[in-house]
Amino acid sequence: MDRISRRSQVAEGFHFGGLRISSLLFTDDVVLLASSGEGLQLALERFAAECEAAGMRISTSKSEAMVLSRKRVECPLRVGDEFLPQVEEFKYHGVLFASDGRREPEIDRRIGAATAVMRTLHRSIVVKRELSVKAKLSIYRSIYVPTLTYGHELWVVTERMRLRIQAAEMSFLRKVAGLSLRDRVRSSAIQEGLRVEPLAGEIISLGWPGNALVFPRISWRRWLGRGRSGLLCLGCCPRDPVSDKADEDGWI
Repeated sequence: MDRISRRSQVAEGFHFGGLRISSLLFTDDVVLLASSGEGLQLALERFAAECEAAGMRISTSKSEAMVLSRKRVECPLRVGDEFLPQVEEFKYHGVLFASDGRREPEIDRRIGAATAVMRTLHRSIVVKRELSVKAKLSIYRSIYVPTLTYGHELWVVTERMRLRIQAAEMSFLRKVAGLSLRDRVRSSAIQEGLRVEPLAGEIISLGWPGNALVFPRISWRRWLGRGRSGLLCLGCCPRDPVSDKADEDGWI
């Protein structure tokens, strides 16, 4: 797949700082990116030709296209005689992308998934008196936080979203501390007592290790809403690592 991708490279692509990205590869999944519909069609044709030369073919039943723009822009793409469906939402490695560039739906999904985790662990771990606070905080850091913040490198956190993330975080920590909202104890006091750093501040600062690519700190909608961004996914995108039976919009 690496050889096919290298041989089918075109001048189109997205520019992040000094980098030009025209494709993303993961096992047999490929995402082609271009700044125009014409450029994306050209990249698709070259990629299809290289696949055929290697004895492979594009699975059109598992391929979809999406244009990232504030307004809906038609982008008819075809592989041979087949046109690819254009979608408004696109889930890639468990992260939901919307065609209008909004990140709120994805953050809402993460909060919902984290809430489901807390419900599952509520009686067996969170409020179980036999478990120490240290053990509960270990579960919090190893399961709850990764579920809540999966894909946070792409988030543009507004004040409203910061408060929602903080509320989700504190719903777990209050129960660990044996408190409720009726006790009227400030969140900062609970975090200080448990020796836990505020989660929202760490997300906003992008201070966690593993950020291989730092995106421009401007609105995702503003940056992608200039009518020049096209995106195409080829192949079968893996589902979200967090089980979410209520979400039927994911790709299979």
